[in-house]
Amino acid sequence: MRKTEKIHGLDDYQTVALKYDTYPSFRDGLMKYSKDGIMVATEKGLIEKVLGLSGEAGETVDKYKKILRDKDGIISPSDREELVKELGDVLWYVAMISEYLEVPLSDVAKRNIEKLESRYKRNKIHGAGDNR
Repeated sequence: MRKTEKIHGLDDYQTVALKYDTYPSFRDGLMKYSKDGIMVATEKGLIEKVLGLSGEAGETVDKYKKILRDKDGIISPSDREELVKELGDVLWYVAMISEYLEVPLSDVAKRNIEKLESRYKRNKIHGAGDNR
């Protein structure tokens, strides 16, 4: 078994996680860009990551649903472990999408906290819409 690399933060995680991407176009710097240098949304590696995120989020939800349905919402230690594994898969896809978009994962996290703080200060945590 390979020794697990030490990870000291989100950007370290993103860097280490990148070696598990199976799309050579990304690893080899052969991604498609428009004339003005913007990544093309049809890049197969990026598409695979966005679809993978949806699938892993769905698996997480499905495991939780079964805990509610079959176990009256009681999360056993093994259920917890399975949920944590799925969250790890979700994290990997988020990190890879961020990598494809050339944004450090720490920046994604920072921007999210800034958005949540703004909503909190304006008493807009609850509600609907992206730009509340």
